[in-house]
Amino acid sequence: MCGPQVLTWLSSQWKYDIAGLEHLDKELERKGALIAMWHGRMVVPVHPFRNRGWHVLVSPSEDGDLSEGMLHRFGFKVVRGSSSRGGARALRELLGVLDNGGVVAITPDGPRGPMHNVNLGLAWMARATGRSVLPFGCVADRTWRLSSWDRFTIPKPGARVALTYGPAVAVSRDGGDAELARAAQAIREGLFAAERAGFARLGVEPDF
Repeated sequence: MCGPQVLTWLSSQWKYDIAGLEHLDKELERKGALIAMWHGRMVVPVHPFRNRGWHVLVSPSEDGDLSEGMLHRFGFKVVRGSSSRGGARALRELLGVLDNGGVVAITPDGPRGPMHNVNLGLAWMARATGRSVLPFGCVADRTWRLSSWDRFTIPKPGARVALTYGPAVAVSRDGGDAELARAAQAIREGLFAAERAGFARLGVEPDF
């Protein structure tokens, strides 16, 4: 991952195209928004959404320590926890953020993958908080991709960046584990659809 100073310079060179804001606005009208994006894209939207006080769920790991420092530099707030470690405390904190009309971003395939896997933890959090999940696709036309498990994406200087909010995915309080599995698959499909829409606007083939 590039450092905050390098990312500040790089992201100031990118050209942004943002679509689907009506989906975000609709969720915010309901008081709070729960956003999902792939772990490997996490630096792509940092610049245009900096200093808004948005919250990001970050794992209680060494990688999470690095992410926390970078996010704080760009004005994001951090909640530490996961469905397996610190989940109850994190859930209480996230619910407080959402009840106050805040925005929470989660990378459902983090912190260690597999890549593009939506674990049931996100669907569980959505059901527990009573919120839908908003898929958020973040792609670029020219990038470096690291050899990490998530093929971490860093747009090159002057790259065109497409950020796309897709329709929200609702999670029913009924249906048990089967409903969580259905919702997780729907979120995964929504993320791919949002990214395909972004690549289409850029006129390039998807990189997944």
